[in-house]
Amino acid sequence: MLKTLLSFLLLAIAHTSLAAPARVVSLGGGITEIVYALGAGDTLVGNDLSSLYPAEATRLPRVGYYRDVSVEGVASLRPDLVLASDQAGPPAALDKLRALGIPVQIVPDAPTLASLQARIEQVGAALERKPQAEALFAGIRRDLDALGAPPKDNAPRALSLMARGGTPLGAGQGTAANAMLELAGLRNVLAGQQGYKPVTAEALAATAPQVIITTHMTEQAQGGMAKLLAQPGIASTPAARDKRVLVMDDLLYLSFGPRLPQAIAELRRAVAQ
Repeated sequence: MLKTLLSFLLLAIAHTSLAAPARVVSLGGGITEIVYALGAGDTLVGNDLSSLYPAEATRLPRVGYYRDVSVEGVASLRPDLVLASDQAGPPAALDKLRALGIPVQIVPDAPTLASLQARIEQVGAALERKPQAEALFAGIRRDLDALGAPPKDNAPRALSLMARGGTPLGAGQGTAANAMLELAGLRNVLAGQQGYKPVTAEALAATAPQVIITTHMTEQAQGGMAKLLAQPGIASTPAARDKRVLVMDDLLYLSFGPRLPQAIAELRRAVAQ
């Protein structure tokens, strides 16, 4: 009798450990979007401030920005899984969550197609939605193939500006913005630099971008488009003079997520006008 009861308990424990997570916190807007795209939005009990899409995500409890996570905020939601971008942190905060017995999975978040596939597959496996993950990435690949390669001739010179306040930063190599410019068939005028750096008037005068791509949050942080384009250096560019400025949704442009084909198509259409 005791042996039978013990076997039953072991089976119950095994079943519990293998059950799909029912209370998930996501740290990173791109990861949140993937969870919803897999049809698992009902498992989310919280996310971070970068989780702006879909609209339902903005109605969940927030646990701070994914690079500055609130341990208390996450723990209070009693998650059985935290899905965190590899840019999430600080590391000590994630270590504290693990010390509390909360499973934390680090998800690759590089702006490449291979990384996008890896994070979709990882999130799908964690939420026991592998078939949905396979179908999601197959659809992304199909839509990208339908877009075709960007034109190679006469690619416009482009500048990507980001800001959360203060001086706008230009995007160089190793950024999601640079990857998006390449996929859209644009020549990044700051391709010679690494990461995001302040842009000088001299550099802008020398590179003469024909088009500027920025985001809604950047526009707001700069006090509106007129003030952004009036800044020294920017005002003298062909892009500002011809008013060839594209303002994109932050997450669509920079998350390299499930809507990647849509983002590339939007960029190409705007530049072609």
